[in-house]
Amino acid sequence: MTLIGRRRARGVEILSLDASERRNALSAALVGELADALTDAGRDADVRAVVLTHTGNTFSAGADLRDPPTPQALTGLLRHIVELPKPVVARVTGHVRAGGLGLLGACDVAAASDTATFAFTEVRIGVAPAVVSLPLLPRADPRALARYSLTGERFDAAEAVRAGLLTVSGEDVDQVLAPVLDGLRRAAPEALAETKRLLTARVLETFDRDAADLTALSARLFASATAREGMTAFLERRDPQWAV
Repeated sequence: MTLIGRRRARGVEILSLDASERRNALSAALVGELADALTDAGRDADVRAVVLTHTGNTFSAGADLRDPPTPQALTGLLRHIVELPKPVVARVTGHVRAGGLGLLGACDVAAASDTATFAFTEVRIGVAPAVVSLPLLPRADPRALARYSLTGERFDAAEAVRAGLLTVSGEDVDQVLAPVLDGLRRAAPEALAETKRLLTARVLETFDRDAADLTALSARLFASATAREGMTAFLERRDPQWAV
């Protein structure tokens, strides 16, 4: 079963998270297949840019609690997006939760429809947004990250733009993205690669400095008794024991 859709449109490789029956949760298999698709796009001289989108009404619900990727695999995927020599553009028309926000943070441009919603839900299952913070901390508003990471509150696309989690939002996400993709198609490939390298330098410094510690933290938290209770409560659709 293919979990990543691939198609080409005038030099833009469109990769779709295609596990909508699981809300495009980041399973070990999906993370591995997406990494392979990104590698192929990065090596293809005919690809000017990559669009990362989705099927169904959820961009990604975060880590698949039944078949989660290792923290190392998720960290590697996020770094892969940041380091890819082609610009990566997120196109969102649905909901984004937890690890899905890490994908948005790793992309160079992120656009969503006005109806999209967002939430850092990690604290509600007893873990922390450790790995996903790697691309987000250098790019997003610290006060907004503090509020939404600590509370797990849901917020809308306009707030996501204000917080620096999105580049832009609009009623029609394809209309919003049209000038972005037109600009990327008009740019010289070598110039795009070097410009991206300049723009992502601070993000990669964060990976170099913090990835090992945050990956270890994520692994420890996901293996904890608190996380087991949180994930069980989530799957059983009940409040965890600590909720008051």
